[in-house]
Amino acid sequence: MSAVLTIVARIEAEPDRVDFFRAELLKPIGPTRQEDGCLQYDLHQDNNDPSVFVFYENWTSRDLWQVHMNNSHIQEYLKNTEGAVKSFVLNEMKRCD
Repeated sequence: MSAVLTIVARIEAEPDRVDFFRAELLKPIGPTRQEDGCLQYDLHQDNNDPSVFVFYENWTSRDLWQVHMNNSHIQEYLKNTEGAVKSFVLNEMKRCD
């Protein structure tokens, strides 16, 4: 069995688009949690800087995460938030035991 893939995505919204951006980030959560391979898909918002969001995700494989990234609800999110993202950093990680 392969190791679980952990995704940590830090996204900073443009300051004048925070409420819009948060609403768009919430939309794909339900559909994503139903996807094959999704073990965990949680969105967090920084307590001190509300423009900063972090997705913490766990997937059974990188292949199924790639399927997720190409699903229509993610493509719609990317289209809807174009121009609202100040910065984006994504890390593909594995747990160290």
